[in-house]
Amino acid sequence: MPLPLPRRPDVVDVRICVASLLSGLALWALGLHMQQDRPLGHAWSLLPLFAMAGLELTRRTAPRPALIAGAFVLIADQFTTGNLATVVMFTDLVYAAVVYGTPAEARRIPVTTGLITVAVTVGFLAWFRDPEAILVGAVIALVAFTPATTGVLVRNHREAADMARLRAEQTALLAEVDRAQAVTAERARMARELHDMVANHLSAIAIHSTAALSLDDPGTTRNALTVIRENSVEGLAEMRRLIGILRDSSGDLEPTAAPTLDGLGSLVENARTNGLDVRLDDTRSPGEAPLPAPVGLAAYRIVQESLTNALKHASPGRVTVTLTRRPTALCVSVTSPYGDSRGPRAPGSGAGLVGMEERAALLGGTFASGPEPHPDLPGTKVWRVEAQLPVDPKDQGAPE
Repeated sequence: MPLPLPRRPDVVDVRICVASLLSGLALWALGLHMQQDRPLGHAWSLLPLFAMAGLELTRRTAPRPALIAGAFVLIADQFTTGNLATVVMFTDLVYAAVVYGTPAEARRIPVTTGLITVAVTVGFLAWFRDPEAILVGAVIALVAFTPATTGVLVRNHREAADMARLRAEQTALLAEVDRAQAVTAERARMARELHDMVANHLSAIAIHSTAALSLDDPGTTRNALTVIRENSVEGLAEMRRLIGILRDSSGDLEPTAAPTLDGLGSLVENARTNGLDVRLDDTRSPGEAPLPAPVGLAAYRIVQESLTNALKHASPGRVTVTLTRRPTALCVSVTSPYGDSRGPRAPGSGAGLVGMEERAALLGGTFASGPEPHPDLPGTKVWRVEAQLPVDPKDQGAPE
């Protein structure tokens, strides 16, 4: 397995290396050195200078090995007359090891350099018994401990900036998710409104137009055209209301013309005009507290869609609409004859049942539908739609 190639030095590290080396060469050429009476002469100080400059090329790519090697180079420099650029480059290696090293190294290096500073200071005080030995400790602190603590501060600020940027990106992502969910919810609401407002009228138009085409009777045709016109006018009015919702920029979810349970009488009469035998059984007391607007709208739409489904799919017979006010909920129940329809049938998409269930779920209520035995006629079935809508706002879910 071939060994991985070493990383190329960073451009900034190359510039630091070149600038430091040129500065050290200038100091050496001027004869400026840091120490006297060393075993090795002035020319030998160039070796640590070049070695430390070479380590600067790895300050970012290999900070820990560069720091260890730099410590040995600095010790070797003490046997020469020394060069200030060599010492300054070592302090940069300490700083880089903390900033670019692993988190464990960033915690360990300041502690290690601090302990070395204290140990050397105490050792020199004990050896020379001279307060000036404290200056040696100060120099070591400037060379090792100070750049290490500076690196810790810089690294902490960088990590804090990275965390703040990450939080900002997460916040933006969550905002985008919320926006997408809001758009999806609004589109679903508009789909329910469009289906509930228009499907009833279009279903009646389809059924009566089919009847008019299949029966060659002028009277039947005239009655069918009358019903078709009435449903067309009402459907256009409902469509205008939907367009008003879409164009409304005031922020209101529903305009003031939203239907309520007070309009159930007109809804039932319209269903009778379309050919359904409908009975409305409203057991609510006149003195009861008014229902919340979302509950009234949901109940109205559930009854409207149930009557539309009965018009399209129910067999001949009576359709019963029952409203019951309970302490915590409004119960809406619609039953219709279950079986094969003998008249013309309008196509259905199944969206009506889904929309009714969604309306109940948005209010924290329950919804159920399906065939069940007829309570009075054994051997026959009825199709029952039943919804429980909480009337207490604390029990309701998100509003529509």
